[in-house]
Amino acid sequence: MREALKTFRATQAVERSAAGEGYEGGGYDLVDEPGCARRTVGSFERGPAKQWRANGLRRVRLYDARASCLTYFADNGVPDHLLAGRAGHTNVKTTKKWYVKPDVADLLPAAEAWGGLAGGV
Repeated sequence: MREALKTFRATQAVERSAAGEGYEGGGYDLVDEPGCARRTVGSFERGPAKQWRANGLRRVRLYDARASCLTYFADNGVPDHLLAGRAGHTNVKTTKKWYVKPDVADLLPAAEAWGGLAGGV
């Protein structure tokens, strides 16, 4: 994954140079050749999906990748306001509600409490 991101960054540098002043460069990771943020998830998913199928890999939605990344950051101490900024959200609650998923370990106390409750019936 790291090598793929390095390659992608190098490609972006070439595109930025070729576009000159026409390069938008809004700070987003997923951009097209002139540096415009990719707004349509479908346009991103359709191209790679063909490659994934051809190589026998399962389909991964952009939403899933985004949620995994933001959850990883949250689990490793990145403050909520930075997560929201990275996601492009002005409201931290949106990021936490839709993108930061609980880890299995986070759910264990609830499962144990439920087991105790259900076990008494």
